[in-house]
Amino acid sequence: MTNSAASSFPDHPPTEGVVDRIARGLRPARRAALGLGSNLGDREDTLRRAVRTLLDAPEIWSYGVSPFYETAPVGESDQPDYLNAVLVVDTTLSPRSLLERAMAVEEVYGRDRARERRWGPRPLDIDVLAVGESTCDDGTLVLPHPRLRERAFVLAPWSDVDPDFPVPGLGRVRDLLAALGTSGVRRRADLALVLP
Repeated sequence: MTNSAASSFPDHPPTEGVVDRIARGLRPARRAALGLGSNLGDREDTLRRAVRTLLDAPEIWSYGVSPFYETAPVGESDQPDYLNAVLVVDTTLSPRSLLERAMAVEEVYGRDRARERRWGPRPLDIDVLAVGESTCDDGTLVLPHPRLRERAFVLAPWSDVDPDFPVPGLGRVRDLLAALGTSGVRRRADLALVLP
């Protein structure tokens, strides 16, 4: 019996070459950071469930999640304090797809962008902070997040998870936090955001 497969495909590479070709065709996983906040309803439960829902996507894997931090709201002061956390993941999703996933999760947990006020209260806010070395400014998505270096409520929890994350054009998270300081943020040691 002859090997018809070999004769039909004479330029077919050896088996080890197939693995290399497949690997080159896959989208590489990149480290990404997501900032989560909630100041309406059961903030703690909403953030826990939102993290689980984000990680349900087949192309998102957890690297780590920060402790909870509590902060006064930015903008309108006549609203409840925020509970914040940062989720660091490895993902093969494009930055745009990661943003779409984040917005879909916000909607599941009650966010209605059409009715909310800018800087107003919300049950869930998820910001894509950075995705690997990607930079972007297309009107819908800006990477890295344009205000992250001004926000201790982002940098403090992020530094707990991945202090050496290199934010494109800005530097390491730990250095950004050191330059900004932690005024106005309070770590909630009494609460734990544990991954399933």
